Amino acid sequence: MPNASPVGRWTAWTVLAATALLTVGAVVAWAVAAPPYTATQLYSLVDLLDGVVYGVVAWLILGRQRTGSRLPGWITAAAALGSALAAFAAQWHLAAGGPPLLTALHDWAWVPGLYALVVVMPWLLPDRPPRRLDRIATATGLGYLAVTVLALATAPPPVGVLPLTPELREARAALLRPLAPVLSYALVGLGLLAGAGLAWRWRRGPARQRHGLGWATAGSTLLTLAFGVTLLPPVLPAVVPALLMLASQAFFPAAVAVVVLRQQLWGLRLAVRRTLVWYLMTAGVIAAYCLAVALLDRLLPPAAPVPQLVVTGVLAAAFQPVRVVVQRRVDRLVHGEAPEPLLHQVVHSVGRTTDIGATVAAALRLAEVRITEDGPQPPPHEHGPPLTVPLTSGERPVGYLHAWPRPGELLGARAAESLAVLAPVVAAVVDLARTNRDLARSRQRLAEVRDEERKSLRRDLHDGLGPALSGIGLGLAATRNLLRRDPDRAEGLLDRLTDELTARAAEVRELAHGLLPPVLADGGLGPALDLLRDQYARAGLRIVLHGPDTMEPLPERIATAAYGVAAEAIRNVQRHAGVDSCTVSLDQRPDRLRVTVTDHGRGLPASPTGAGVGLHAMRERAQAVGATLTLGPAGPRGTAVCLTIPLEQP
Repeated sequence: MPNASPVGRWTAWTVLAATALLTVGAVVAWAVAAPPYTATQLYSLVDLLDGVVYGVVAWLILGRQRTGSRLPGWITAAAALGSALAAFAAQWHLAAGGPPLLTALHDWAWVPGLYALVVVMPWLLPDRPPRRLDRIATATGLGYLAVTVLALATAPPPVGVLPLTPELREARAALLRPLAPVLSYALVGLGLLAGAGLAWRWRRGPARQRHGLGWATAGSTLLTLAFGVTLLPPVLPAVVPALLMLASQAFFPAAVAVVVLRQQLWGLRLAVRRTLVWYLMTAGVIAAYCLAVALLDRLLPPAAPVPQLVVTGVLAAAFQPVRVVVQRRVDRLVHGEAPEPLLHQVVHSVGRTTDIGATVAAALRLAEVRITEDGPQPPPHEHGPPLTVPLTSGERPVGYLHAWPRPGELLGARAAESLAVLAPVVAAVVDLARTNRDLARSRQRLAEVRDEERKSLRRDLHDGLGPALSGIGLGLAATRNLLRRDPDRAEGLLDRLTDELTARAAEVRELAHGLLPPVLADGGLGPALDLLRDQYARAGLRIVLHGPDTMEPLPERIATAAYGVAAEAIRNVQRHAGVDSCTVSLDQRPDRLRVTVTDHGRGLPASPTGAGVGLHAMRERAQAVGATLTLGPAGPRGTAVCLTIPLEQP
């Protein structure tokens, strides 16, 4: 997925290269000139750091932003180039003199970019459709910048760089005379309004748009106050405004990058985190050192080396604890709020939702996460190709997880690592969901089998035993009428009724044995099949039994499952095969039991899976004991049903 357009990437690298060259030139000139430590040099240090930091931020935004307004990237680029140019001009003017242009650039080359950061940038954060207030405030800020730059560029030397005729100079004076006293105060006022608007969006805006706005609000406010301090009477040391400016620049650039790029920073992994930590620590140490040395210089004798030694020792002792705190804050700035570890967040939320994909997408701030169980090919999606992670439970593949980023964002290595960490949990949930579905289908099929068995039992009782008992009752009534008039006929009728009752009692015993022969309670599979053979022999189906003369006793559940499958297979032969015989083979070994029912009838139907509840019942019995059930042809004609049950080893 491309990061940005080729023009954007080319512009990003151009800005980075230009700021790098200007920074190197400024450092070389500083080393050559070796100027004394003054407040002016501290401002040059601020310009130097601004050029480095905003150059990196502009490179990130221009090179990675795919959608949204490009104005934040151009503002940070202007701040980077202007600050680096100001630092370069100041140091080379000290080292080698040079034309007045260097002095002019040092005085106001930084103005367009930094002023735009104060009065325009806050209204552009976060990236969203601009409202009427945003458009008015942005236009006002750009107008203020135009007037300020025009005033500086046309000012008398050495500040101005545009030569003016006397007539134009008079026109400039007439135009700017009423504006000059309020331009600096207008900067602070517009900056405070922009910071207030940013704070309101941070506290009241949509939750998904608040990421990084807290830091941006703090940085914008500090930056405005840094400019405001310069308007106060000179009661503070000259280094205080410069140190405040340095402190404000420690917050604002990183927050701007996070707000503009949001989750796209995840693709930079450790580089962004380490860069931000390095910058914040460096800026903090320099600011603390300069401030502490300046204060101690006023309290101690001028020639004493104590200030430098004391400050150096204190900073060295506090560096590691401060770095830990800064690292934690940077992680939260870049990766968002994390009230609990990501894995715990997803695991806890699984119990509150049936859509694990939506849970993962919300936790990782992704556009969508889908889980497929049929293959690695993802479904078509408007956001393009996804990041696909295979899901395995144990060593069994259970599906695939497909993740799409939000529009205008990227899926980097951090997102891939997070998905890889979540994959086992998601796989377990998918496997559990599949098991629950299989269990629900099994329960449904068992209910269907029970209903079918009840219907069959009802038919046998209603169509066989019920009419027979009714007939016997009528015969007994007729016998009672014949006892006095014709005792001999009554006696013959009683004999026939006795035979009928005996036959019906035998049918009841056979029906009970057909449901579950009592010998199965003792693991007697062979005797149970013998009874089944005799029962079907009276119905006209001949069953040939092949097996050992004596069988080892089987667990009741094994014997019951084997008998149930064999009985159902024989019932299917009687109903569907169109033959008068079948074969049942038993093969018992120490590690397994195999039961095979073979016939040479019509064969399997065109769709074996739709043969009815009988086939489902056989499969359910096989699954209950961990057995394997296979159905196939038996030679040129017929069907073979083979059940293989593993037996526990002693």
